[in-house]
Amino acid sequence: MSLHYQDNILNVHSVESFGTHDGPGIRMVVFLQGCKLKCQYCHNPDTIDTHGGEEYHIEDLVQMALKVKPYFGKKGGVTVSGGEPLLQSKALIPFFKRLKEEGIHTNIDTNGRILNHFTEELLDSYADLVMLDIKHMTEEGFETLTGAKNKETTFNFAKHREASGKPMWLRYVLIPGITNKPELLQALGEYFQNYETIEKIELQPYHKLGIHKWEALGWEYPLMDARENTEEEINDAVQVLQNYFKEVKVN
Repeated sequence: MSLHYQDNILNVHSVESFGTHDGPGIRMVVFLQGCKLKCQYCHNPDTIDTHGGEEYHIEDLVQMALKVKPYFGKKGGVTVSGGEPLLQSKALIPFFKRLKEEGIHTNIDTNGRILNHFTEELLDSYADLVMLDIKHMTEEGFETLTGAKNKETTFNFAKHREASGKPMWLRYVLIPGITNKPELLQALGEYFQNYETIEKIELQPYHKLGIHKWEALGWEYPLMDARENTEEEINDAVQVLQNYFKEVKVN
C-alpha cells in the first residue's frame, strides 16, 4: 500500500491511547507511516517506508480520540507523530479541524522538513503545539545523521512557527561525541535564544532500544559503536542549555 494523500484518509502505522512523552498531559498518539529521512538513531525504522501502514478514515480516529478524551484532563489531547506526519499535511487539516471542533488539543511531532501551503494552513490554523526535532547544528553532521541535505529547511520551519506566535517545543537527541558536544549545544542555544514561542527543549538521551527493529528489517544499525550518555554528560548538557531556554527537560 503506498502513501495516500486523500482528503479524509490517513496512512497510519499505529495508535497509542495513553502517551505520556508526546506533549503535555496524557495523549492519544497517532504514528503516521512514511518519512523522507533515515536517521541513524531512529527507534521506529518501520515507520520510514512510505509503503505500508493502514488506512484510517479521519472520523474513525476522531471517534477513538473522543473515547479517551475523559483521560486527557486540561492539558492532554492528540499528538500526530511518525514517521513524518507532515507528509500527510493535506489530510491532517480536516483531522485537526474536527479535533478542534471537539475541544481537543492538537500537537505535531515533526522534523520540519516540509513547509508548503497545506503545512502552513495546518500550523497556522489548527496545530496548538509543534514539537520540532533539531537533528544537528552543522550541515555535515545533519547529512551524516539523517541521510538528507539542507539542515536550513528545519530552521525555516522554525522561523515560520515563531512568526505565527504559537507555542513550540524543541527536541534534541543527545549522542555522545555526535550531537552531545559543548560547541553544538551552545550553537543550538545561541540560534534559538531570541525565539519567544519556544516553551521548552526536551533532551532525548541516546539509547539502543530500536536495534531489534533495524535487524527485523534486515538493515544494518549504523550506531553500533555509539554509547549511552553518562549522568554527568546529561547534566552538563542541561547546564549549557539552561542559559538559553525557559525550561530544559530530560525525557
